[in-house]
Amino acid sequence: MPSEGTPVAELDQRERVELGVDLLAHIETESLSLSDAVDRIESVTTNPSLTREILDTAEMRGIIEREEGRLRTRRGGTYVRFEQQVVERDGDFECRRCGASLSTGHFVRFEAGELGPFGPSCVRKILGRE
Repeated sequence: MPSEGTPVAELDQRERVELGVDLLAHIETESLSLSDAVDRIESVTTNPSLTREILDTAEMRGIIEREEGRLRTRRGGTYVRFEQQVVERDGDFECRRCGASLSTGHFVRFEAGELGPFGPSCVRKILGRE
């Protein structure tokens, strides 16, 4: 498992797959389009074959079901507790989702590692809260 704060760019392929699967497991919506899922996965990787591997692994583990261009997520208590799993750090950051400059980065701690930084609205979008 990567150490806390390890940048996503330094993760190997297996670690990125685990982080992407963890992200999909924590999306707080029952259904989303494949393009919305890929938008979220792009915070982990923009490599199409790795994106496919993340989706295939999540489906194989029963985390998602794919049908007709949509993903149905498995619900069951796997949501992010903002007070415990989202950490704010001050610094000079760039949002992994939208590219905006940030003075405070929001990082999401998953079992497989940490994902971020994100701005306050992008972290909510990544997790399916907006």
